[in-house]
Order: sequence, then structure tokens, then C-alpha cells
Amino acid sequence: MPAPKGRLLFALDATASRQPTWDQACDIQSEMFTATDGQGGLAVQLAYFRGMEEFRTTPWVVNSRALVDHMAGVRCARGATQIVRVLRHAVGEAKRVKVNAVVYVGDSLEEDADSLKALAGELGLLGVPVFVFQEGDDPVAAETFRQIARLSRGAYLSFDPSSPRLLRDLLAAVAIYAVGGAAALSDYSRRSGAEVRQLSHLLK
Repeated sequence: MPAPKGRLLFALDATASRQPTWDQACDIQSEMFTATDGQGGLAVQLAYFRGMEEFRTTPWVVNSRALVDHMAGVRCARGATQIVRVLRHAVGEAKRVKVNAVVYVGDSLEEDADSLKALAGELGLLGVPVFVFQEGDDPVAAETFRQIARLSRGAYLSFDPSSPRLLRDLLAAVAIYAVGGAAALSDYSRRSGAEVRQLSHLLK
């Protein structure tokens, strides 16, 4: 099997309040693979944190079934955010293999913003944009999430957890970006909703 054209690091907050969104992401993650069918292949690595300092990653997988197998048994557990570990891991992976994009889905922030921004800047220098999709509208988290996106040359958008269609469309859009770059995302956005068009615009 040829090597996948795109690599996407898919990171999720799996602390206690996040179980509904985790289940939603498990249901819709197949869209990332479907959207990139016939475009050169996509590899996805799952990263998540939960509980008392637990941070885990999976191998890179190239199909939806393998990703579901990793996600299905995970239950969210009470704890603080560990986004710094997500970004630090992304830096390490990007130095080892080509990583085309990082997606982070979360709602809150309980960490030092300067440390996160420094890592985001490093990812920007490595050519790895971070797409931050915030559930809800926590203003403290939103400000730092925007900076992570800006410094890494990615994009930030918030979403309503009651609209799984929107998260599905955003994940598909980033998968297309990971495989085909900004031009492929721009082309896809012309056939998509306003949020995907906004995502494409934010990268320009």
C-alpha cells in the first residue's frame, strides 16, 4: 500500500464533561476518510487527555474502522486540560514524520497561555497549522485558542455541540486540507456551507 499523502493529528479533550462530544466525534470521524477518498490517502493519529495526567496517542491509522476501534472503548474522566502535551507531542511527531495539520477539539483551558503559544509558534515554523474547534464560548479559552491558531498559521472556529453536522463538515474540511493543501480546501469550500468557507478564508 502506498504511503498516505496526508497526515492529520486528531486531538480531543476527554475530561469529564466531554463524553457527549467524544461520542459525537466517534460517530462522525469517518467523514475525514470519506472526504479524501481518491485524493492520495489520509493517515490519522488520535491524541487525547483525561483524568489525572493521563495522555495517550494511537498509531497512525489509514481507515475509519481502525480509528473507531481506538475511540470506542474510551470513557471521559474528570481532570484538567493538558493541551500543552498535545502540542508538544505534535512538535515531536512533526520532527519525525511529515504532519500536515493538527485538529484540536475542546471547550476550556486551565494552563499557562504563554507555554501554549510558544509551542504553537514552533508548529508554525514546522509548517503544521493547528485547527482549533471550540465547543461553546468560554471567552478565556477562546482568546488563547485564537492565538494558537494564529501562531501556527491555522484557524479557529467555535461550534455548537447540538450541531453534529457542523463538526462533521469541519473535520472533513481539515482532512481535505491535510491531503491537498489550501487549494483543495478552497475548492471544497465552494461546495460547502458558510463555516467551511470561513475556515478556508481564515487560512488566506
